[in-house]
Amino acid sequence: MDLYQQGLQPLLFSALKADPETVHRQLMRTCAWLDRTVDQGLAQGLQRRLASSLQVEDPRLSQSLWGLSFANPIGLAAGFDKDGVATNIWPRFGFGFAEVGTVTFHAQSGNPQPRLFRLPEDQAALNRMGFNNQGAAAMAKVIAASLDRQARSYPLGINLGKSKVTPLEQAVADYVGSFQLLKTYGDYFVVNVSSPNTPGLRSLQAVEQLAPILAGLQAENTEGKPLLVKIAPDLEWEDIAAIVELAQAHQLAGIIATNTTIRRDLKTERIAATGNAPIEEAGGISGAPVRSRSTDVIRFIHQHTQGQLPIIGVGGIFTAEDAWEKLCAGASLLQVYTGWIYEGPWMVRRILEGLLVKMQEEGIQQLSEIVGQDDDKNQQAL
Repeated sequence: MDLYQQGLQPLLFSALKADPETVHRQLMRTCAWLDRTVDQGLAQGLQRRLASSLQVEDPRLSQSLWGLSFANPIGLAAGFDKDGVATNIWPRFGFGFAEVGTVTFHAQSGNPQPRLFRLPEDQAALNRMGFNNQGAAAMAKVIAASLDRQARSYPLGINLGKSKVTPLEQAVADYVGSFQLLKTYGDYFVVNVSSPNTPGLRSLQAVEQLAPILAGLQAENTEGKPLLVKIAPDLEWEDIAAIVELAQAHQLAGIIATNTTIRRDLKTERIAATGNAPIEEAGGISGAPVRSRSTDVIRFIHQHTQGQLPIIGVGGIFTAEDAWEKLCAGASLLQVYTGWIYEGPWMVRRILEGLLVKMQEEGIQQLSEIVGQDDDKNQQAL
């Protein structure tokens, strides 16, 4: 157990008693300050200390995907830096990439508070944030200013959602409008149709509604930016297969599996009423309860596409073993959020070091050799 878990985590989880969103907002203010003052002495010193403590640099962890270079496979998931205010900072925490947003065309305040809860006994979080963000135009200005201060050294994804005020039948124009404003600033883009916290949004996962969104975005995507779609863990297998086939038909770059779950019957240590978050609260659950399901979805997509459609795996990653399992199931890249909150900023380093140890034990020279290893073993067994 490190100093974070011994000291800072109990402070954030118990002593503050403030709602988790308040704690998160304070953290983001600090990260935004570091980003804005990147060329000043104090900020430079703090960034150097972060990098020396948290980064792991090893060419065995690197890979190229979509023409982008990833120093390691661990990324910060969307939802943490909603407005892209700290895009220069995330590599200092050891991340190989980051995804900002979810951003919508119209600025919106999100759902009423409280809307973010901890479920510590289950290593989980429950949220119904509702895409609170300053809007695509504001994000474009923020990222442009950040690039003026410092050239970006890692891949940045931008997660696009539908504005709550926009009717479902006008969703295409909403997504395309955000993409038009931001396409210069992201290295890849994600169509988020799987958040459970915007009314009707998950209905856009239906092929007949998703197809025009993907077509509209690809028509605007003249620079050929990698475009992915993020799906829910709660879909039936035939629905996942239909989305995967649609993604291939529209030449998407990949799938992100998965978003939060609205189920309350997943196997985990326990999902219960803990702290100030009774299980009856509406919203999506992230963290350990979704770990197994997200891995199953990754494995299904990898098998269904014979490994031809890259997958970013997210859901319940806390340890190197969790990461290894998702890579073997078929994920090329991974994202963390809830695990990072519970395990602390050293989690990324511990995972990467653990992966290197496992690679050494298995005689694996490059991270990409792990991807889909489960399928390879099954084929050999046959």
